[in-house]
Amino acid sequence: MAAPATAQPVSVDNLRHLPDADVYFLGEVHDNPAHHENQADAIRTLAPTALVFEMLTPDQAEKIPLGTRPDKDDLRAVIDWDSTGWPDFAMYYPLFTAAPDAAIFGAGLPRAAARAAMGQPLPQVFDGDAARFGLDRPLPPAQQTAREALQASAHCDALPAELLPAMVSIQRLRDALLANAALDAIEQHGSPVVVITGTGHARTDWGAPAMLAMAEPDLRILSVGQFEQPQNDPAHDVVVVTQPHPRPDPCDAFR
Repeated sequence: MAAPATAQPVSVDNLRHLPDADVYFLGEVHDNPAHHENQADAIRTLAPTALVFEMLTPDQAEKIPLGTRPDKDDLRAVIDWDSTGWPDFAMYYPLFTAAPDAAIFGAGLPRAAARAAMGQPLPQVFDGDAARFGLDRPLPPAQQTAREALQASAHCDALPAELLPAMVSIQRLRDALLANAALDAIEQHGSPVVVITGTGHARTDWGAPAMLAMAEPDLRILSVGQFEQPQNDPAHDVVVVTQPHPRPDPCDAFR
């Protein structure tokens, strides 16, 4: 099972020697090249049977041919990466080639689908067993409040307060999609499975690892959080802190 949120996380400098697990959630700050280098190192060592990507929808994943990976430009075109809004594909391509025989699963929720799901009951918009991942129940009040505060901070405190509950629901939906795809991958291909996602989705207290542990308590789950500054009590099993990647102030977009 995933380590409880109160467990002391292990800090490491790289991801080349992770403990044994059935499913690895390798978190990232999406535009930080060092985080993708660490993920590629882990994938090469783990030799997973399957890779699950938050950045790909199931339809995109199905377009990737089995066997030898296409070269970078061809693969980028096959999955129409440039239309997705994710960072430079050059950072992600080494993750595909680090496990050239691994099956590829997509767990992404397109922006249009997320907008359509805003404000809708989660069991109605999740294509699967919502109760298995706790989507049929409201969050505990303290967690709901904490998650709304995180959404507000992540959007530079520029969102209307009444929008925050729906934003939290969409995050829960994304977590469930990741957990469900990991289950599909392990059922079809066996372990180990690696999930590539943002560090926030890799939280062991309420993220995709927690939902996966709820659905399949016997799975050995390990969560990696990668950060750009030290954290107080991060909700991950393994923590890596790297140098910040230079970028414009994201809050400029809200000013």
